[in-house]
Amino acid sequence: MPAQSDDMVYAQLRAAIVSGELLPEQRLVEADLCARLRTSRGMVRAVLLRLEHEGLVVREPYRGAHVRSIGEREGVQITEARAVLEGLAARHAAIAATDHDLSAIQAIHAEMGPQVERGDLWAYLDANRRLHACIVEACGHATAQRLLDVLNAQLVRFQYRTIFLAPGRAQQSLDEHTDLVEALVQRDPDRAEAAMTRHLGNVAMTLHVVGARDPIVTGGAG
Repeated sequence: MPAQSDDMVYAQLRAAIVSGELLPEQRLVEADLCARLRTSRGMVRAVLLRLEHEGLVVREPYRGAHVRSIGEREGVQITEARAVLEGLAARHAAIAATDHDLSAIQAIHAEMGPQVERGDLWAYLDANRRLHACIVEACGHATAQRLLDVLNAQLVRFQYRTIFLAPGRAQQSLDEHTDLVEALVQRDPDRAEAAMTRHLGNVAMTLHVVGARDPIVTGGAG
């Protein structure tokens, strides 16, 4: 089997962290990673360094590496930064999105109402993630896309519990997404940016309230 490149090993390990397959605080033992990724210790160390710079891994002298966990305060701050960048992405998407992009966004949004009605909140959270990703992909703003990729990689490992623990949050989130999608379809950049910023601002506020009530629970979706 041909040796894997640095980028291939990086992509595999990053995906395992971002997906939650490797959990926050889980130790990343070099020998185990070499066997898992079929590569050398030198390449594993180089990849861990890249992931450390990205904020996904912590390396400590004499203790090795582990997956970095995100606390409530940092989670709120990341979400606030997302609000600014995704607001910008929504503004650009309202202008640059193709008809195909808008149809895809509307199709995802159409799934969300029935999911809230039947209480299928895990499905709703998946649709929420796909909707945001579709908007960012349609915006055509490469810098915002690159920065959001880093921020979202850190947040995706959260428990996604604001929807579950904040009474009424699911319906509120659905209403916010409805306003956002309507603005995009009408190609109204001011309204789209305001809707996205307001939506993620509410996510940050909910995350703060839930985290203050139960510091063990740290996580946020939309």
